[in-house]
Amino acid sequence: MSDPLPTIHVHKGRGAASNPEGRFEHTRHQAEDDGWLRDVEEVPRPITEVREERARSVISRNDSPDVGFDQAINPYRGCEHGCIYCYARPSHAYLNLSPGLDFETKLSAKTNLEEILRGELAKRNYICKPINIGSNTDPYQPIEKKWRLTRAALALLNECNHPCTIVTKNSLVERDLDILVPMAERNLVQVFISINSLDNKLASKLEPRASAPHRRMKAVQTLASAGVPVGVLVAPIIPALNERDLEAIIEQAGVAGARSAGYTCVRLPHELKQLFREWLEQHYPDRASHIISLIQQMNGGKDYDSNFATRMRGQGVFADIIRKRVQVASRKAGLHRAWDTVLDTSKFVPPRIHSPQGELF
Repeated sequence: MSDPLPTIHVHKGRGAASNPEGRFEHTRHQAEDDGWLRDVEEVPRPITEVREERARSVISRNDSPDVGFDQAINPYRGCEHGCIYCYARPSHAYLNLSPGLDFETKLSAKTNLEEILRGELAKRNYICKPINIGSNTDPYQPIEKKWRLTRAALALLNECNHPCTIVTKNSLVERDLDILVPMAERNLVQVFISINSLDNKLASKLEPRASAPHRRMKAVQTLASAGVPVGVLVAPIIPALNERDLEAIIEQAGVAGARSAGYTCVRLPHELKQLFREWLEQHYPDRASHIISLIQQMNGGKDYDSNFATRMRGQGVFADIIRKRVQVASRKAGLHRAWDTVLDTSKFVPPRIHSPQGELF
């Protein structure tokens, strides 16, 4: 009897190894070996595809008590960084795409973002509150080099004195210093660089297309030297995998000029449970069961607990140890808590709507 056709492969430069159907799909696909592929040596490497999306709205709002902002914009759907732990992966299921390889290869760019954002900010009933850029997917993922949607959003916010925060794990953020510096001078921006490991080998597996950890630390230094308030996010912490670097990351970030530090623990909602287990079996099979056991201990015996009070930091003995380690390391480095900085909303001036008829004044 022939061996079953493998459906899981390690793809260089990609995080996920499979492409499982999303939770809303009614059809399931099962690969079978008919003997014809016996001599095929390698599986074709997945390529990145970007489609243009015409968004109807771009500002999303939340009232979650464990999130440090009320408003957010995400220029892209999906993320080429391919971080295997990304909690946003299950959102791809809403597009009838897989949270697996589809999430990091089939992307959407909201090409009318600046136009729609301008209209939303110009509404008479709009209340100015800091907008987070990158709450779901990274605004400086590699495709931003071509599409420049994040830069367009920043330019508009700078134009109308609107405060914002940025979360990224890509050094491409340095490109926009010409906008970030004048915004920082008016207390309108704060940047958070996400670094969860100092091990380049581990990072290349966890976050295959994000900037290397040392390069992100350099971005912290570059931003801080330019006068842009910057913090470090040790996120996510994965027990028995990357938590050993916690103190070193915070210490180095402090030396580089970071002002704040924050953290989250790994979350595995919906399809992410399967994808993360596959990844562990591929790269760290000797530790897989131990890591999953610790994650479950931090989530009341489950892979994931959606309780607002605990979903970001976990619960139990191991979660308490992590919390105390972050507190001690932050205190030694002289860093305050992330999201504590209050940005200025008083300078906001609604933007003008571009009119084909022009303007008299």
